[in-house]
Amino acid sequence: MSIDMSNWSGRIDPETNSPRWHQRVQPLTEGAAPGTALVGFCSDEGVRRNKGRTGAAGGPAALRRALGPLAWHQSAPAYDAGDVVCQGEDLDGAHRALAERVAHSLAAGHFPIVMGGGHEVAFGSWSGLAKHLEKTEQCPRIGIINFDAHFDLRDPQFVVSSGTPFAQIANACEQRDWPFAYACLGVSRAANTQALFARAERLGVLVREDKAMTAAALPALIEALNGFMANCDHLYLTVDIDVFPAAQAPGVSAPAPRGVGLEVIEPLIEHIRASGKLRLADLAELNPEYDVDGHTARLAARLIHTLAP
Repeated sequence: MSIDMSNWSGRIDPETNSPRWHQRVQPLTEGAAPGTALVGFCSDEGVRRNKGRTGAAGGPAALRRALGPLAWHQSAPAYDAGDVVCQGEDLDGAHRALAERVAHSLAAGHFPIVMGGGHEVAFGSWSGLAKHLEKTEQCPRIGIINFDAHFDLRDPQFVVSSGTPFAQIANACEQRDWPFAYACLGVSRAANTQALFARAERLGVLVREDKAMTAAALPALIEALNGFMANCDHLYLTVDIDVFPAAQAPGVSAPAPRGVGLEVIEPLIEHIRASGKLRLADLAELNPEYDVDGHTARLAARLIHTLAP
């Protein structure tokens, strides 16, 4: 597998002990010491099907460019594991390829962070984790924590898109006789229909709306997360960048007029990471075609910096 490292660049400081990400990230090779495996998912086919504004296929390259100049404070190695590219309308093929890439990284002891791409990435990411766990566990308890303005629980029988991944996962769990545990934090009532709220209730989804996610509410949010995580053996974290206010993240497929600020989401992500149960993370909907001065890419890069051990 050929891995393009041309997007990794940045300044080099003359002082000692001043490395940056672009100086530490290496192409992933077989037998590499366990670390963070960055996988690109170059797809906005799901966004197109969901009638959103396309351009998120360029997200992985923009994320690498934004992450490269950041100061390196990580304790484990970081690797570029290349890109999965959706060829034309073959979203099913892209999901299968991503699942293979994620499962392979997990088997090698790495912590995969998938860089989207539209939020259709979630089904491929989860499928990779499921593929890895089903080899050793009969009924793994996987908790999905999604920071998102949208439930993405649309019925996939009509069309599979960036709006259906968690309904697809619920169906896959039912087929496997696995529990479905889903928390969606940052939901905009204005952006989700009554049918979606009803489906979330039927599926037992932990829901927190955007207006309830404030700095003052952090202790209550952490308590709710603790209750959710206590019933899970493994966690999959997915962040749709459109959960942030449009002023913080203008370059997304569907900008949020209200959203939830980084000052609330970042400490929650740190708390999830500290649980010791986080196996996989992805970031979705970064759309560089609509980004303003790289604000959105830099925000997403900071989240990777926060997540990587």
